[in-house]
Amino acid sequence: MPGATHCGGLLGLATLFTRQTKEPTMGITRDRMMQDLEAGGYAKGTQQAYLAAASDFVAFHWRPAEQMGQDEVRQYLGYLRNIRQLSAGRMKQCLAALKFLYGKTLGRPEVVSFICWPKQPSRLPTVLSIIEVVILLEALQTLVYRVMATTLYATGVRVSELCRLQTTDIDATRGVIRVLGKGNKQRLVMMSPRLLAVLRAYWKTQRPTGPYLFTGADGKPLEPRAVRKALAKATEQAGIAKHVTPHVLRHSFATHLLENGTDLRTIQVLLGHSSIKSTTIYTKVSATLIARTPSPLDQLPPQG
Repeated sequence: MPGATHCGGLLGLATLFTRQTKEPTMGITRDRMMQDLEAGGYAKGTQQAYLAAASDFVAFHWRPAEQMGQDEVRQYLGYLRNIRQLSAGRMKQCLAALKFLYGKTLGRPEVVSFICWPKQPSRLPTVLSIIEVVILLEALQTLVYRVMATTLYATGVRVSELCRLQTTDIDATRGVIRVLGKGNKQRLVMMSPRLLAVLRAYWKTQRPTGPYLFTGADGKPLEPRAVRKALAKATEQAGIAKHVTPHVLRHSFATHLLENGTDLRTIQVLLGHSSIKSTTIYTKVSATLIARTPSPLDQLPPQG
């Protein structure tokens, strides 16, 4: 009967819609993965990104991760690569999440053993000039964000590390700041007399309740996204054509140190890089060092 067919079609569509819109969950596997990430000392942002990628994988197949293998992983990666067309960086993050899920949490590394890391295009980091740093800091009208940006440039810390700074991390006597970096690794960064004066003036004005140094009106530590938003607004107001993020201030810190004669090994320690290879990128963006390098043309005898 036509009516029955029509009714059945609607019922089928409704069932399909319900199945596709119901949020699938990883259940206890998600909890275990969270525990493993925390035990591994992964940053909060990394934990959230890995869990989101794993959940997306499960939602794509509508099956528990425990019941899937290499074929399902290959299908999902093909979807990310060909349909969603993720960038190499985003793709790498999803691959890392699946490697962690199967290699660590589920104890089935053979499922992801075929995965190869995509090659990322080699791009030089954005670096501000000294003048641009001055203009940017002046454009930050809110005191707490101006002080945070000043600290980023003065120390080279990551924005996540900056937001976690506590008042007890400031060692004025020794002239250093203790930083809790990736993998819960601690390191020291320098605190110049000028930065110390800035922080003391900020303290007298803001009086943060503690234990965190940079807090909002609710007393909670400011989030990295708030810092990024403030920098974006100040960049636009200052008329700086470059895309400025907290990491750009970190790049500028390292490049300006290199140009002033600081050796790469020291810069590596200050930045918290596990490998010197990550630090050598700044030799490629230092306009001062490049300009100082004599051209072989200058060694030729004068031409008559």
